[in-house]
Amino acid sequence: MTRTVQTPRPSRFGDLFEMLTDRGRALLRWRDPAGQVTAPPGLPEMGELLLSRRGEASGVALARALVTAFEEADEGKRLDFLATLADRFGPDGTAVEKALAALQRDPGSAEAIEALHRAAEPRRQELFRRLNLAPGGTAALVRMREELLRHLGDNPVLRRVDGDFAHLFASWFNRGFLVLRHIDWNTPAAILEKIIRYEAVHAIQNWDDLRNRLQPTDRRCYGFFHPQLVDEPLIFVEVALTRAIPETVAPLLDLDRTPIDADQATTAVFYSISNTQKGLAGVSFGNFLIKQVVEELKAELPNIQTFVTLSPVPGFAAWLAQARKGGDMLDDGLRAALKPLDQPGWHVDTQAAQALREPLLTAAAIYFLRARDAKGRAVDPVARFHLGNGACLERLNFGGDVSANGLKQSHGLMVNYLYDPSRIEANHEAFAERTDIAASDAVRRHLADAQTTTKKEKP
Repeated sequence: MTRTVQTPRPSRFGDLFEMLTDRGRALLRWRDPAGQVTAPPGLPEMGELLLSRRGEASGVALARALVTAFEEADEGKRLDFLATLADRFGPDGTAVEKALAALQRDPGSAEAIEALHRAAEPRRQELFRRLNLAPGGTAALVRMREELLRHLGDNPVLRRVDGDFAHLFASWFNRGFLVLRHIDWNTPAAILEKIIRYEAVHAIQNWDDLRNRLQPTDRRCYGFFHPQLVDEPLIFVEVALTRAIPETVAPLLDLDRTPIDADQATTAVFYSISNTQKGLAGVSFGNFLIKQVVEELKAELPNIQTFVTLSPVPGFAAWLAQARKGGDMLDDGLRAALKPLDQPGWHVDTQAAQALREPLLTAAAIYFLRARDAKGRAVDPVARFHLGNGACLERLNFGGDVSANGLKQSHGLMVNYLYDPSRIEANHEAFAERTDIAASDAVRRHLADAQTTTKKEKP
């Protein structure tokens, strides 16, 4: 009896992908006739080969090989490749000259303008698109940009490459591709481990600490995910459901606190927002995340009427140190009143802390409402984020975070930003168009003791 032997069919897409890439390597002659693997070319040469290929199988194989070779190379070779991307993979000069000449012959031609636009695109953008076809290519490109950012300060030429990364990532990671997921104690451990690792505001000490932030009925955590990075949260926010706007963070993190039922809460507090991918710096997710979480909570818990943050003030201590040395932001009386800050352990000295309360809040009001950086922006980066999203600077909280980190970065100061759905758009427009800062009367009253009412800090 003759049996018909059928060629096995790939049972999964991954098997098919592996088959295609094996064929691609053969097409590229990376194996000799005896099947021995030959040494691949250098990274720049692999990049040129990838741009020259038209076949899908060989292109995928080469893209995967280039990604692997880059990640396995030492730091020096990786930096050399990034520099080569800037110098050798820019626009095709001949194509640009030809397109420009065509436009000069017919200045009003839409086709000529579009041809010039295509010719002026750096070749490295197409290289990145092709690398993105490799399995795990998107994550690899994010890591590649993270590597680039580490060298950017010492290598200004890399700014050209970074601009192309930022341009492509803005499209690949726009809101339409992001998925909001509720992260709870039942979320896969691989993701929970990353929440512990990536937490950037209030460090998660252990699994019990994480459980305290995810499992109780009055706690929520949400993250944005991308289809190509399914187990990598791009950004996540931790939320406490409370009966009032909190002034300090310690009770929110207390492992021994007594949770409340979610339906008893009237306030949602965004007390920690963490970006996780350094390679996506400059790609904004937080504004969409907060606004969507507000909508999610309103739908789930209609009794919640107030949406606020309890935010750190990471630049305040450094700014205040400079302002105390000189300049016209603080008057002599306020500088004198702030001298107890120089006393070690002032925050546990009741008398010193009481004496500092009003002067420090006055200085904080100046910092938020008057101080500007060299670009004319609000000095504090967290403030720029929330104010740019349409929040209002609602309250300054003396002693809000007296942990070692809180004292170091802000002398313990924390602030509440209020997200009022009825005012978000108006606040955003005022800040974006005129740099007007939406602030409550309570915050503005802290300026009453400041004598430099009309002075601005010089950049």
